[in-house]
Amino acid sequence: MPEIAIIGSGFAALTTVRELRRRGVDAPVTVISPRDELHYVPSSIWIPAGLRSADGLRLPLTRFLARHKVRFVKASVTALDAARHEITTDTGAVLRADHIVIAAGARFLKKLPGIENAIIPCEGIAAAKAIAARLPSIRKGTIAIGMATNPNEPGAIRGGPMFEYAFILDRMLRKDGRRDDVRMVFFSPSARPGQRLGERAVDRILAEMARRGIETHLGHKMVRIDPDRVVTEGGEIAADLILFQPGMTGPAWLADTDLPLSPGGMVRADEFCRVEGLEGLWVAGDSGSYPGPDWLPKQAHQADLQAKAVAANIAAQLKGKAPATRFTPELVCIMDSLDRGMLVFRRGRINLTLPALRPLHWLKRAFEHHYLRAYR
Repeated sequence: MPEIAIIGSGFAALTTVRELRRRGVDAPVTVISPRDELHYVPSSIWIPAGLRSADGLRLPLTRFLARHKVRFVKASVTALDAARHEITTDTGAVLRADHIVIAAGARFLKKLPGIENAIIPCEGIAAAKAIAARLPSIRKGTIAIGMATNPNEPGAIRGGPMFEYAFILDRMLRKDGRRDDVRMVFFSPSARPGQRLGERAVDRILAEMARRGIETHLGHKMVRIDPDRVVTEGGEIAADLILFQPGMTGPAWLADTDLPLSPGGMVRADEFCRVEGLEGLWVAGDSGSYPGPDWLPKQAHQADLQAKAVAANIAAQLKGKAPATRFTPELVCIMDSLDRGMLVFRRGRINLTLPALRPLHWLKRAFEHHYLRAYR
């Protein structure tokens, strides 16, 4: 019987498992990951405010994997031979599968000098805990929040959480009566950060920053990050706390494979989420570089849609049919501000932006509850 191996244990990997079984695929499935937990990072923005705890966002996968009859290999991938369909791990084990799904996520570029002086929020739950630990000590001073992209692949960016942190920290400081003594500055090499959300959304975001008194330092190339300042070609921002989201690239082990890679270091895929030119290799989520509109997002929702296409196409091939399911390019983002949310939706020519509304905050929390039910 054909075997399926899935690299990763995040959104794309687990959705692939669910969709394969939902479609009646009973082939052996192996998940390879150093972590047998799902970390629900989208809700980590609420950890500094105490709305969520770190432990509450770590979901053990033991029951989920058993329910779907999945073999789990706790290891990190170190190499992949695409021609042989062989995966090598840091345990020395070599696994072979007829279908390999690369759903290992991405990593953040850390070439900027001094980047270790900043907290990178989307690195995970530990980063949110670090922000929560640092924030109470800032009674006066400056918080600098910024984002950049991969210069070789401008779409490799996850900027929404940085806007959320700007609005959430502003709200928290106001509730504590500290906002007048704490300066907030948002910085980016882009003159209009968040353009993948659409021009109207960028206008709303910048207007909201202005309304809240969050200063902006935009359009200047970054030089370095010191322990107490952000240095750009357009000047310096003295800061007591620096949150910075750099651009994204693929997992480090991709560089030593025979896989086709994009200029930004991701696996090149077609509209069916097949690895270009290779039979039986697939990619879903942030590890891939896909055809589509220039606003194609790097986010959990898009990873899920790509995973659904992968599962549908593997199921088709196992039945002797050609892959026919294209992934849907779609952006859904609710930018939370602790008590309100701003919705941005894009699909095809539709680009909807709603102002910050209280029901949208609760909608985001409701979606979290709905999504995690499958793993609890």
